[in-house]
Amino acid sequence: MVVTIGPQEEFAKRIGGDKVNVTVMVPSGADPHTYEPLPNQMKEVEDADVYFQVGSDIEFEQTWMDKLTAMNPQMKVVNTSQGIELIPNTAEQEEGSDPHVWVSPRNAKIMVENMYESLVEIDPQNKDYYTKNKDEYLKQLDELDKNITQILSGKNNTKIMVYHPAWAYFCRDYNLYQISIEDEGKEPTPQGIANLIDQAKQENISVVFVSPEFSSSNAKVIADEIGGKVVVVDPLSENYLDNMKKVAEAFANT
Repeated sequence: MVVTIGPQEEFAKRIGGDKVNVTVMVPSGADPHTYEPLPNQMKEVEDADVYFQVGSDIEFEQTWMDKLTAMNPQMKVVNTSQGIELIPNTAEQEEGSDPHVWVSPRNAKIMVENMYESLVEIDPQNKDYYTKNKDEYLKQLDELDKNITQILSGKNNTKIMVYHPAWAYFCRDYNLYQISIEDEGKEPTPQGIANLIDQAKQENISVVFVSPEFSSSNAKVIADEIGGKVVVVDPLSENYLDNMKKVAEAFANT
């Protein structure tokens, strides 16, 4: 089977266990907005039974899905965001939805259910095995959701400053608000940076969050001006449960 991003790899492996082989198209540290798959990844697609799309207007899929499905017309394609309430893109010129659905553990549960149902369709004889695995993982996602709620319950400042606005679904679930350094997908202007510095000071923000796949230079400029620091949070880590707890702790300690 093939998935687009790292978090889906954990979902698939936790449901499928030793019955599945998983290929990730956009590796950790790569940018799903610009990544181009390698020849060996294309070969995996040719041999795959199923492709689990994120399905939420993620740019890699918009660019590549037609090509990938043309290579393997027999491959089942599953939209794992089916049933998730999508957040519209905020940038005026960008149509569609915010693609980063997986950063919400509550959304992750829906994605897991969608993947499970398709796996059972493809391989009904192992349904009991998949059901047991899926139910156990959903319990862990419930526990993660409770832990994040608890971790963030004492946070007074609900504003977080991020380089790339990947956290809208997380913010919606846990009553936070992200201020983005990126301006409609582009680097900010000098005036934009000055405005962000003023805003950070007004909001008592002392941490600027960056993702591994993006440059942190502008984030460092802002952090230096507010006497703060830059902290890396990864929305694409394949170690989903551990990573999301760390992200919550990072957001709480600001």
